[in-house]
Amino acid sequence: MSKTSHSNTLTGWREWVTLPDVGVDWIKAKIDTGARTSSLHAFDVHEFDREGEAWVRFRVRPWQDSPADAVDVQLPVHDRRAVRSSSGHAQERLVVQLLIRLVDREVLAEVTLSNRDEMGFRMLIGREALRRGFIVDPARSFLGGRAPREARRRNRGHA
Repeated sequence: MSKTSHSNTLTGWREWVTLPDVGVDWIKAKIDTGARTSSLHAFDVHEFDREGEAWVRFRVRPWQDSPADAVDVQLPVHDRRAVRSSSGHAQERLVVQLLIRLVDREVLAEVTLSNRDEMGFRMLIGREALRRGFIVDPARSFLGGRAPREARRRNRGHA
């Protein structure tokens, strides 16, 4: 067995995560080893130029069944990538870098911006983020703890 410079962190197949740099305190994410890149539900996505650099402005709605608490975000465009959806359709997506707090660890991850309105989770954490020392137990959930009761209620549409 090879040694690693850090210990592995156990995560379940779904977790409450935090995006501390953009003001999203709680968002429910699916941990998906079948996806290479992480993905975040974003809407009102607009690219713009800031001092010769490509940036993107978008909104994040952290709750699955509620428009409450939408967050405005502006970040540099890290990359553009052709991504094949679970339905087999390829589309080009903007990629940003986001700090993600998952099970009390923070990782900087490449995250594609997409419309996940029809998906069961607002965020998907892919292999690139997970390979930094996470082990996924597909039989367990919320090993990092649950969001506070009020956040869980808002996620179910009870504002």
